[in-house]
Amino acid sequence: MPRPIKRKLVCGPPVYNLYAPVTNTNSQDLVVMSIEEFEAIRLIDYEGLDQEHCAERMEVARSTVQRLYNEARRKIAESLVQGKALKIEGGCYSVCSGDFEVKKCGHCWRHQHGRHRNNL
Repeated sequence: MPRPIKRKLVCGPPVYNLYAPVTNTNSQDLVVMSIEEFEAIRLIDYEGLDQEHCAERMEVARSTVQRLYNEARRKIAESLVQGKALKIEGGCYSVCSGDFEVKKCGHCWRHQHGRHRNNL
């Protein structure tokens, strides 16, 4: 029996979840990135965290973050190189409560950008 999939903690879904080349209107050319993969990219590339701190924030192992990050980068590259739309959806995650002061990191991206739970 396989291990149950552990939910990854994310600050919330992205505000924009579909990116596509202006010249490509073929909806069949689509790459799907999970919310957790997006969160790994956001934490590592946008916030500048290392994989260890990203893992703490998402409440998973560093090896899980590495896998999510590598898969997200592969999907971004596929979208850019092949001109495919990139859609961010799905996955196995839990949304944070916004109380990151309690969660060790001291801040929450949603609160910094005015996207509280009621505004999502």
